[in-house]
Amino acid sequence: MTMSSKPHRPRLLRSAASAALFGLAAFAAFGAIGARAEEQLNVLTWCDHEDPALLQPFEEANGAKVNFKDIDSTATALAILGQSKPGDWDVLVVDETDTGRLAGMGLLAPLEAKDYPFADIPAEIADPTLTSHDGKLYTVPEKFGYNAIAFNKAAVDPAAASDINILWDPKYKGRIAVYDYYVPEIELAAIALGKKPAELTDADLPAIKDKLIALKHNAAMIGDVTTTQQALATGAVDILVGGGEWVTAGLVKDNPNLDYVIPKQGAVRWQQGLGVFAASTKKDLATKFVQYILSPEGQAKLATSSCYWGMPANSKATLTDEQKKILRWDDQAGYLKNTYPYLQMTPDFDKKLQALWAEVLQAN
Repeated sequence: MTMSSKPHRPRLLRSAASAALFGLAAFAAFGAIGARAEEQLNVLTWCDHEDPALLQPFEEANGAKVNFKDIDSTATALAILGQSKPGDWDVLVVDETDTGRLAGMGLLAPLEAKDYPFADIPAEIADPTLTSHDGKLYTVPEKFGYNAIAFNKAAVDPAAASDINILWDPKYKGRIAVYDYYVPEIELAAIALGKKPAELTDADLPAIKDKLIALKHNAAMIGDVTTTQQALATGAVDILVGGGEWVTAGLVKDNPNLDYVIPKQGAVRWQQGLGVFAASTKKDLATKFVQYILSPEGQAKLATSSCYWGMPANSKATLTDEQKKILRWDDQAGYLKNTYPYLQMTPDFDKKLQALWAEVLQAN
């Protein structure tokens, strides 16, 4: 498995640096306020869980204060844990491809499936290969979305964008941005080559590397979330490789020409979940927090977070009709069938893919 950083955490209006400072400042402030609360719950989280509108109902219902620290990857979480005492942290927001690795390290507490609304979660999202380890549940899926093709309808024909081969079309040379994250980009290249990501072997890597280098030559840039999003939003590029609802949903009211499509050949699906730390001394409160986030109310607030939008895992999320329309609620069954989850890799294969991506970035 890969200790992934998030390719779907848009910070168009808030840079990574400012978000980190915001998270640290909020953590300090909450610590001072939390001394007066009955209980405190400490969460390592992504920016979409930091909205007061999401946290306040839980805090009021439980007489608790949620202290959070903003992270941008599992690696960052592990670094923080390495500098913390056992029991300092209670809940972790995680890319579910990392569930097995973290559980295998003994960091996560096993969960009881009966405590969560799995009957209301699509089977593809509730897939135990993403949520479990050695037959035990360790994370609960809460939000998902797609690394596909985001584009500007004013410059790109939606019908043309539905073919993944548009990314290599000379017509768009210099008008393409590529998100700098190796997992979805390698999977998208594999899909373009007619390969199923889950079946990749060492023998497939040379062709994938060549395909990605050709994509790089057709692109204007390879950059981080903020850079590539801004390029699409400002018209510096017309296509964002790896973009999806996380790019367009929160911006569509101001820029209705921004859109995304799942190519007919397929695309990649990201998925995040919640886990409880094995060392937490507040597992009951932590469980209540996870249950709240998975509740219809919590799911609606999380799905439409000001940081980035995404599909709620719980199909009973209390979204408005307009919010469902923006998230393409009625299209999800087809999207799930035509997308592949992030790769489940051995550490050795993960290193090979990282080395492949490094070669792509260095290629002339």
